[in-house]
Amino acid sequence: MTTTLARIGIVTTSDRASRGEYHDQGTPELEAALREMIATPFDVESRLIPDERALIEDTLRELVDEVGCCLVVTTGGTGPARRDVTVEATLAVGHKTMPGFGELMRKVSLDKVPTAILSRQEAVIRYADPQGGALIVNLPGSIKAIRECLLAVMPAIPYCIDLIGGPPLETHEAVVRAFRPKKK
Repeated sequence: MTTTLARIGIVTTSDRASRGEYHDQGTPELEAALREMIATPFDVESRLIPDERALIEDTLRELVDEVGCCLVVTTGGTGPARRDVTVEATLAVGHKTMPGFGELMRKVSLDKVPTAILSRQEAVIRYADPQGGALIVNLPGSIKAIRECLLAVMPAIPYCIDLIGGPPLETHEAVVRAFRPKKK
């Protein structure tokens, strides 16, 4: 019997998809990318919700504090439109910002499209009581950008989760190699 070592949350924020006006493609794309990159067995807790800041904040808190996710990845709500509030919700629930994640994702996206400067990806650490916590990473809503951005930051995610007391995550090295400093 395989023991699941980790829980990963996926939050897709979309007014129209949450109302059923179109099929949610972000959640399955993000889960497929995570399974392609992460070798450690994990359960996924996914949520498809509208672009409502209070609901996004509550969902992020629930996934970290109650469900026990060590990693929560969001898609959608990172643009400049009035209803794009995922970043504000993420910053509100985080205890520490991790600006390098957003910087790298924008750099990778700028190599593809000049409008990547409009994307406001962020990452934060949220500590859960009594121990542990989660890394929360905001990915863009574009299906193609989800995989590109996640692939760019994945080498740092396992070590970050190690540092905050989460379960050890290993990657499929043929896809992406996690970086951990050499022990002395």
